[in-house]
Amino acid sequence: MSIDNEILLDAEDDAREVAFIRQQLPQELKERFSDEDLYYILDLLIDYYTSQGIFDQEPDADGCVDVDLDAIADYVCRQARKEQVGEFEHDDILLVIQAEMDYSEQQDEE
Repeated sequence: MSIDNEILLDAEDDAREVAFIRQQLPQELKERFSDEDLYYILDLLIDYYTSQGIFDQEPDADGCVDVDLDAIADYVCRQARKEQVGEFEHDDILLVIQAEMDYSEQQDEE
């Protein structure tokens, strides 16, 4: 597969993920978060998972990896504020994180 095709497939998957997250959010948050906000948050999640070695952890017997959702939400809020992207509410970010995890779980099942 060419690099262009890989990039296209990644972009398509990212678009599906953002659409899935948007469907999972309450109406109030659907209006508050733009697609660009959600892409940004997803990028921060990957940064966090990578920097904390979460991708390298061995899953438990149920296939789960223990993560601290509050720490992740704190990181996203702090980075968004630091990078002057926006002021996100901790509880709102938790809902986005949960939707992202639901999407990932669904993809793992397919």
